[in-house]
Amino acid sequence: MKILLIEDDREAASYLIQALDEAGHVTHHASDGETGYAMASSMDYDVLIVDRMLPRRDGLSIIESLRAEEDKTPVLILSALGEVDDRVTGLRAGGDDYLVKPYAFTELLARVEVLARRSSPAEAATSFEVGGLSLDRLSRKVERDGETILLQPREFRLLEYLMKNSGKVVTRTMLLENVWDYHFDPQTNVIDVHMSRLRGKIDKGYTNPLLHTIRGAGYMIRE
Repeated sequence: MKILLIEDDREAASYLIQALDEAGHVTHHASDGETGYAMASSMDYDVLIVDRMLPRRDGLSIIESLRAEEDKTPVLILSALGEVDDRVTGLRAGGDDYLVKPYAFTELLARVEVLARRSSPAEAATSFEVGGLSLDRLSRKVERDGETILLQPREFRLLEYLMKNSGKVVTRTMLLENVWDYHFDPQTNVIDVHMSRLRGKIDKGYTNPLLHTIRGAGYMIRE
């Protein structure tokens, strides 16, 4: 998933970003309300995690503005305000879920994943299969024709994104933003290196390659 975290507590944000990354997600961060609203308005995210009390602009104001613009991105509100009236106010402002601080990361992750499943059929899927190649997101297992393929975490994330978009051209920009969390091409060959390694692991020894380079456009997984 591609997640936007709007949280002014840098220590808490750093912990969450690392934990979400280890869980296989890409997380962008804004440390104040104005920046967070600008990012939420200009980029596509699967889920927003919004602290309620923020500098420059409060979290509920962000959510209300997004909903007024008919932005339906799921929002998980984080807040130290945990009374019933506080939760009701947050949900009525347009939040989809409300989690009171302090919280356990496992609970936050579960709530985020539920919100993503509600809004995206691709995110709801826990496994993908293309031409005998299968990927299970829960067990982190990849196989082709029954043979286990061992992937590094970044290679798994790359393959997962390609398989979620099987049959579609995936551009370098899409990969940089969704797999590497870059917002521009820094003239790096990181994609080429990882694609070469991935192709060697999933296609080597097979007569029908699944990973294709679409010249001048990007890459595609297809039979």
